Amino acid sequence: MTSNELSIADVSARTGLSRDTLRWYESEGLIPAVPRNSAGVRRYDDPTVRMIDLLVRLRRTGMPVAAMRDFVTMVGQGARTHGRRMRLLQDHREEIESRIRELADDLDAVDVKIGHYRELIDAGQDCAEQPIIDPDELDEQRRTH
Repeated sequence: MTSNELSIADVSARTGLSRDTLRWYESEGLIPAVPRNSAGVRRYDDPTVRMIDLLVRLRRTGMPVAAMRDFVTMVGQGARTHGRRMRLLQDHREEIESRIRELADDLDAVDVKIGHYRELIDAGQDCAEQPIIDPDELDEQRRTH
């Protein structure tokens, strides 16, 4: 293996993807067939590793596998698809921004609720923790007493 080629274990460690996931990416056409050395060991070159790094980010940001596949297909078609690739990424960027806004709103709601409980506790309205009783058990206790 040359210094710029990595084994599947190296790529797994670098990307956080399991070996099975890397093999799945290959079988699904998300990355090109990875060449093997004479011992049958996969050898990932720099461009393939960079594509995997990008795919990990796209997936983590919620891009559907089908859209990732479209992107990879366009990459394979060369420079004539730069505009389409850019549009696909711009559309995905808008989705990410929308999710970020939603998450910020959700975080604000959680912070408001934390603040509410902090005020109650600071005002001495914190009751000692009591175990939560199953409603069925409560009904049973009422019947037997």
